[in-house]
Amino acid sequence: MEDTAPVSAAMHRAKADARASHVTVGELRHLTGGRVETDCSCGMVLTNGPDWSLDEHIRLHRAEARYLAVSRVAPPGMPRLIEVGADRRPR
Repeated sequence: MEDTAPVSAAMHRAKADARASHVTVGELRHLTGGRVETDCSCGMVLTNGPDWSLDEHIRLHRAEARYLAVSRVAPPGMPRLIEVGADRRPR
């Protein structure tokens, strides 16, 4: 029998909360050496680097935030791609 239940309310809410909690704020700051940085609403400074763009850092940051939020509310015992601790966060 196929599981047709929608995404759980807790997982949906966690994803939405993560999206709302990790938005870029303020203006870009252009630093010496071609560095560019901006702030995330969570307080982290996002920047480009020698091998990644600012856009890539922003995308990774948001993906990690969503992953951690959904992991916290995922049902215990749900099969995972990576090993997680008792708090259901990655080790």
